[in-house]
Amino acid sequence: MKMGFNLQLEQSQKLIMTPQLQQAIQILQFNSLELEEFIAEQLEKNPVLENDAEKEHNELWDSKIEDKIKEINWKEYIEDFNNYSYTKSNYQNEDNEFNYENIISNKSSLQEYLLFQYSLTLLDRKYFEIGEYLINSIDDRGYLTVTIKDVTEHFNEEENIVESILQIIQSFDPPGVGARTIEECLLLQLRFLDVKDEKIYQLIKEYLPEIAANKYPLLAKKLGVTIEQLQGYCDFIKTLEPKPGRMFESNLNRYITPDITVKKLDEEYILLTNDFDEPRLKIREDYRTMIISEDENSEVAKFLNNQFNSAAWLIRSIEQRKQTIYKVAEVIVEKQKGFFEKGKKFLVPMTLKEVAEEISVHESTVSRATNGKYMETPHGTFELKFFFTGGVESDEGMGISSESIKSFIRDIIKVEDPKKPLSDDKIVSELERKGISISRRTVAKYRDEMGILSSSKRKRY
Repeated sequence: MKMGFNLQLEQSQKLIMTPQLQQAIQILQFNSLELEEFIAEQLEKNPVLENDAEKEHNELWDSKIEDKIKEINWKEYIEDFNNYSYTKSNYQNEDNEFNYENIISNKSSLQEYLLFQYSLTLLDRKYFEIGEYLINSIDDRGYLTVTIKDVTEHFNEEENIVESILQIIQSFDPPGVGARTIEECLLLQLRFLDVKDEKIYQLIKEYLPEIAANKYPLLAKKLGVTIEQLQGYCDFIKTLEPKPGRMFESNLNRYITPDITVKKLDEEYILLTNDFDEPRLKIREDYRTMIISEDENSEVAKFLNNQFNSAAWLIRSIEQRKQTIYKVAEVIVEKQKGFFEKGKKFLVPMTLKEVAEEISVHESTVSRATNGKYMETPHGTFELKFFFTGGVESDEGMGISSESIKSFIRDIIKVEDPKKPLSDDKIVSELERKGISISRRTVAKYRDEMGILSSSKRKRY
């Protein structure tokens, strides 16, 4: 038996993922806040880098504000500072009344706000520690996450004492805080509002699932009231806050800084990059001078050379990120002109692949360039991903995006008779009249995505 070996040379191209390339991809994926934090880290790590924007800012500060500083009456300022006390202006308004709003605006968490109120109760130290423990066991929604038994065992205290301290905390703002169940949370709010009608208390204690399911005829019969009265009770209950700690959630205080702003000038749209606060990285001049004077084979020269290469790559990657986001935004504005002129209903289907082909990059590059990046438009601020949407073809052969269809569904439901809300099948028929053909299942899916209830749960009496 003869064995043969056939040697073939095969040429292939493979992308080698170097650390520099990995960093460039990472930088493209960062949102503006993450990029800012990353740049701050690099400024700490790489001694040859400096933030040129800081210098510009300081020069501006020196020239424009120096005169204002001279005008300050420092003697008066220091006297005011020395006279400052815990009970003065920060916590009282001009009428000498306690101002909760001022406290909220200056506090970063629900716990701090509750602890401040608790500090005004003047309980003795032992009980104060129990209250602190309870407050620190309240989650971001405003609910207590430990049992009374847990706390009594921890402090070796009687249950009725711990329960009394919890009741003090439950009397604090925001109403409903410190509850252990949603029923208790809503009942605390009723007491805070001094509601007298026992039927509302009964509805919350016994029938919350039925209220959520819109079983109003059944509830009206059980409570012995008219369906209109029952509707009024339920409408009132739905105004209560099921998550009293929600107003303190950090996400609500997060401001979106758009990466791109679109403005209309005459008949053209112009794009502005919002990089005013972005660090302007440059290589420090003293290190440039140093490397010139160093022997190229010295350890110092080798170290500086590595740092220079790293800094140059970082600066180039940041600039590349900016250019890629700008190019993607340009294509979005071009392809979604209907949206910029008239709003969401005029969005057209658009894919990552289309945009990638327009700017000659891979789809994954477009995906990274749109994730967490925002565009300010005449119709609001949107994540760039918002503009990439599937859709259907209208009867006229024009593409209609899913966001556009959602907008039509929302408008149809907005004008329906609340006593006879439209079923999903009827919404399908309404859309067909507008030249849009989609299934009932798709209507239900889009309705759910928009947080709109089914017709049975939208029904009013």
